[in-house]
Amino acid sequence: MICLSMQNRRITFAVAAVFALSGCATTGTTTVDPADPWEPANRTTYAINDTLDRALLKPVSDLYLKLPEGIRGSVRNFFDNAAYPGTVLNQLLQGKFKLAMEDSMRFVLNSTLGVAGLFDVSSGLGLERHEEDLGQTLAVWGMGEGNFVNYPLFGPSSIRDTPGLAADAMTNVLTYTPLFPLTVLEIVDARANLDKAIKLRDESAVDPYIFTREAYRQRRNFLIHDGSPPLDDFDEAEEGGEN
Repeated sequence: MICLSMQNRRITFAVAAVFALSGCATTGTTTVDPADPWEPANRTTYAINDTLDRALLKPVSDLYLKLPEGIRGSVRNFFDNAAYPGTVLNQLLQGKFKLAMEDSMRFVLNSTLGVAGLFDVSSGLGLERHEEDLGQTLAVWGMGEGNFVNYPLFGPSSIRDTPGLAADAMTNVLTYTPLFPLTVLEIVDARANLDKAIKLRDESAVDPYIFTREAYRQRRNFLIHDGSPPLDDFDEAEEGGEN
């Protein structure tokens, strides 16, 4: 499976589905990545998650993708909006006060005029969507990435990103709305949104586990630097993977 993004980072099988990255140093015939010293255990978890995805999520996701894009887009907007308080909170923790004010307004407008977030009216008013989470905040505060870890069901993560799994749930409006059908729909929608990336992984000639790990770390680096990571930053992150 593969993971991303945050966006998109909720407790779902799909979160174990798409993004990952990390450089490899070769020693003899053994490939060693300093950021992934737990690779044997991570690979086992990856295989279990991938099996569950192919057996359960993919068939349902394929049916869901047959729905009109307009419907799927509204569903995606709804879940993004429900999780948006987490972005606002982490902007405040990072000292991005202007963005926090703008995104608070975005959440309010989409929750009201956008009918509970089904429609993104804010972007049309110049209030663009942003993505912040606790892992990014900890990085801004100077915490190192730590070892890569692949969790059952949750998928790719790191020592630094792990606390965000709970924080994301606590700041998601839907956590306090115990409607099981919504949870199922969120999981299916997240898996469908990752479908193209999963197909790219499956069609590539590389090790799917490495692809997933590398894409995840690259995506996280991209988000931490607000879309403009230093060219040499990821190499430094690789060297400090066990810190």
